[in-house]
Amino acid sequence: MVQKKPIVALVYDYDGTLSPGNMQEFGFIQAVGKTADEFWRMSDSIAIGQDASNVLSYMKLMFDEAKRNGIKLRREDFERFGQNIQLFDGVREWFRLINRYGEEHGVRIEHYINSSGLKEIIEGSPIAHEFKHIFAGTFIYDANGEAEWPGIAVDYTAKTQFLFKISKGIFSARDNKQVNESMAEDKKRIPFTHMIYFGDGDTDVPCMKIVGMFGGHSIAVYDPQNERKRATAAKLKRQGRVAFAVPAVYTAESPAYRVVTAIIDKIKADWVLSRLSK
Repeated sequence: MVQKKPIVALVYDYDGTLSPGNMQEFGFIQAVGKTADEFWRMSDSIAIGQDASNVLSYMKLMFDEAKRNGIKLRREDFERFGQNIQLFDGVREWFRLINRYGEEHGVRIEHYINSSGLKEIIEGSPIAHEFKHIFAGTFIYDANGEAEWPGIAVDYTAKTQFLFKISKGIFSARDNKQVNESMAEDKKRIPFTHMIYFGDGDTDVPCMKIVGMFGGHSIAVYDPQNERKRATAAKLKRQGRVAFAVPAVYTAESPAYRVVTAIIDKIKADWVLSRLSK
């Protein structure tokens, strides 16, 4: 079926991109009686000591600390921890702004999360309903609905597979068959040229590079109050990892809005020209 309008996918990392901190820092870490620094030092110690995945290490630490403090980890508990996640300026209104711009310019906008954080916490956040799909880590739950084992652990390389799933319209995290099947570019639901990726640091580099390599657009965002984050974004732009580096401010007056709407205009123009050439 021929699309009557192009679909543009805005794909976001979460921590440091939409929120100024890690999602565990807005409820969970306090519940287990730790400071953020203490928790992440403990997590790093597990990873270094066992030469293990940083993601699996923090998931194990969450499980162990919750058990030690008598805290149940059910889906609803994770969602509760997500309710107080702090967001960057303008994030809550951003989706409405971009959706409206797309509608006014004949483009269908879809928003996705591609995160090494936890899906259940993100699902409890105040912006969860804005996303077409959330790709992130999850736990496996026992018969009582309590977390007992990591279900999906998403590190910076695993995040790249979700870009291909978004492109092909696959929303199963488990699938490893359809995503690897050959598909003509014009059959893909969202070609990479119609993709905009937002990230904040080195762990986003593989996704940034893949999106850019296939003709899409990658944007580094940074906390405007954090000089180290600003320097990281500038480095990513200087190294050619991204085409744009902008503050993580998502208002209608922000550089992020100007960049994204200009990219949408370009995608729409290229789509129209490709149809005229047939």
